[in-house]
Amino acid sequence: MSTSENPASERGFSISGLGEIAIRCVDFVAMSAFYRDVLGLEVLADRNGLIFFRLGNGVEGHTSVLALFDADRNRDRGAPHAATSTLHHIALSLSQGDQQAACRWFDANAVNYRIEDFGWIGWRGVFATDPDGNTVELVSAGWPVTG
Repeated sequence: MSTSENPASERGFSISGLGEIAIRCVDFVAMSAFYRDVLGLEVLADRNGLIFFRLGNGVEGHTSVLALFDADRNRDRGAPHAATSTLHHIALSLSQGDQQAACRWFDANAVNYRIEDFGWIGWRGVFATDPDGNTVELVSAGWPVTG
């Protein structure tokens, strides 16, 4: 993409990374356990119906986080409770080695998943489902580009 095709060049700023993903949870306890115990995310803060998991170093000291909101206890915080969501999936990045280790761990712990290769860009995704039915992709780059 040339600079003239990049909308950021016209605006004078560009997005540098992911700050937060927030999920309104139907089963807050099961969701918290999935992201902590199955995916192994570090708890950054547990704020009584709001739990923040560290995803990694963000931009200029802003830690990237996954936030889980207990839908029943947080109806008055931000967006109204939705019966359905337009969320397609969340993708969490990791190295190829860690992705392969995740598959071994999933196999050993009977976690259902599927693998999809995105050869056009050299990515591989490992897809699982959290307790609320959201698709979670563990994605790594560096796989062969095939077309």
